[in-house]
Parts: sequence; structure tokens; C-alpha cells
Amino acid sequence: MNLAVTMMMNQALTDRERSIKVLVADDSEVIRRGIRQLLALQNTIEVVGEAASYAQTIQMASTLRPRLVVLDLHMPDERHVTPEEVKTCLTPGSELLAISVWNDESADVLAQSLGATILLDKANLARTLIPTIVRLCQQRGPT
Repeated sequence: MNLAVTMMMNQALTDRERSIKVLVADDSEVIRRGIRQLLALQNTIEVVGEAASYAQTIQMASTLRPRLVVLDLHMPDERHVTPEEVKTCLTPGSELLAISVWNDESADVLAQSLGATILLDKANLARTLIPTIVRLCQQRGPT
């Protein structure tokens, strides 16, 4: 990863909290592995769990209490989960980063209904995910 991004990430964190806990949720093992490998390049980010469905995401977010949840909008059980269920599993101060291969108006509406801070295009995650995390931590600070 770029040295400037690494420096920004370190500046975004306080001395007492050096790790941003992230839950990765995507029904594709390949995507989860790619995100995990990308985030592993940053020593200030810790992937605390991986979920393959909305149901797993809700359970794991409630238990693990991550700072960030990277959530694929389109998983097989998306129609069986309400936006309120997703919102209530997040702890105060945590954020939802929605990801999707379809970045149209319906994806944007779904992301907003779930309380996502931002919607990122899966095709650009290698370029956008870490800078987005840096920006969010600088704006709100780590939790």
C-alpha cells in the first residue's frame, strides 16, 4: 500500500487505539479473501470476522462489535432481513460500508435504507476501500 495512505491511517488512530476492527460480509469466498488480503496490508486494521449472509452478519456484528462492517448488498438472504435488523446489530459509533457490483439507484436506495455511510463499487475496492476507511477514521475517530 502507498506510504502516504499508511501514514494517514496511522494519524487517524489515537495512541490508545491502534486497531480498527472490521467485519467482512460477502457471499463470495473469493471476494471475502480479496478484501481480507487487502486489509491485511495495513497493520492498523484487524479483520475480526467474515460472514457469508445477512443472518451471519447480524449475529457476528452483535457479538464481535466491529468498528466497520463491509457489507455486500446482494447476498442470497437479503430479502429475509429488514433494514432495522441490520441497523440494530451495529454498535454506536460503528459504520456500515456497503459494496456492490451494481451501483445503480436501487443499490443506493438499499444502502441508504441499511444505514450505510457509503456505497463502494466492488470493481474498485483495491483502490477505494483503504482510503475510505482512512477518511472515516479521520472524520469520526476509531472506536
